[in-house]
Amino acid sequence: MAERLGLQLEVPTIIVGGTNGKGSTCALLDSILRAAGYRVGLYTSPHLLQFNERARVDGADASDAALVEQFEAVEAVRGDATLTYFEFTTLAIVRLFAQSKLDAIVLEVGLGGRLDAVNLFDADVSVVTSVALDHTDYLGDTREQIGIEKAHIYRRGRPAICSDPLPPQSLLDHAHAIGADLWQFGRDFNYQGDRQQWSYAGRKMRRSSLPYPALRGANQLLNASGALAALEALSGKLPVPQQAVRQGLLTVQLPARFQVLPGRPAVVLDVAHNPHAAAVLAQNLDMMGFFPATHAVFGMLRDKDIDSVIEKVKDKIDHWHVASTVGVRGTTGADLAARIRAIAPHSAVHEHASFATAYDAALKSAEPDDRILAFGSFLSVAEVLRAVS
Repeated sequence: MAERLGLQLEVPTIIVGGTNGKGSTCALLDSILRAAGYRVGLYTSPHLLQFNERARVDGADASDAALVEQFEAVEAVRGDATLTYFEFTTLAIVRLFAQSKLDAIVLEVGLGGRLDAVNLFDADVSVVTSVALDHTDYLGDTREQIGIEKAHIYRRGRPAICSDPLPPQSLLDHAHAIGADLWQFGRDFNYQGDRQQWSYAGRKMRRSSLPYPALRGANQLLNASGALAALEALSGKLPVPQQAVRQGLLTVQLPARFQVLPGRPAVVLDVAHNPHAAAVLAQNLDMMGFFPATHAVFGMLRDKDIDSVIEKVKDKIDHWHVASTVGVRGTTGADLAARIRAIAPHSAVHEHASFATAYDAALKSAEPDDRILAFGSFLSVAEVLRAVS
């Protein structure tokens, strides 16, 4: 299909994969590059409220008309070929980018790496943010199996960034086998920080006195250092001044990644839906300070490790409000409630008809000094986001 469409990316391209941290790293790259004056195309998935969020051109969501034009172009050459939803939309959005007179493109892997539609393109720099257990039905049930899947976004002779502090050996072996220029966290780049600011150190570049990213959470300096390593590797093609790094860090935005809404009670949105992300969420909740009670609005898809996610955060939550997620991968509220009662028997669990009504119930029962946490699948958090918007 790409050949029929004549798809070629003529500008520096960064591909970002990994279990967690992909979205944050992509958002950081986009924000910093745009602060440096570059016109950037950013492709991410899934979306929260509307499909257009997946395709951002120079900081703005693509218009309906621009997307429909590309959908029609893909459909016109498809013939009898079968394309998945993600394959179809990847072709359409990359074609949009190819026609948009961009200076740089950032593409987020949808799932895995080796067989992902985004891996159709040869990136100038590839980033693997982390390797943890998720999508085990497709990628394998060990970090070593998953690592090799993600490592396939690396290319011979090109910078291959790995932000995971403890990468699986399979990822390292594949990078060496294909002759990629492997940049490892802790060896080729690192960061240091105090309460006020932080600094990045790469192979040849140092950036000091940096502000903390506007994205909240314990792992954001790790994500930011991976983004800066990618930019260091591309500095010959896309030089980025220090002030642009500072500005990009201060203005970066990414909904529902430990997003704390203003007001009382405090409302936290986080699409943590695997054990690794849930462990980070628990750490971030601890760092928020004391709240008399935490009320969770929670939904998950049934192909996720639901029990492990509950286990990671059970000690942080007093009241659970659950509902059913829709679709073939959906989980019923009754199933979620039963799992929570088995794993966290001392918590109160309430079932609701929808996540909007679950959030409304949490809001009504919470005291002003309490905390409401909406987390889990994109579907459940998106419904809460609509309710608060």
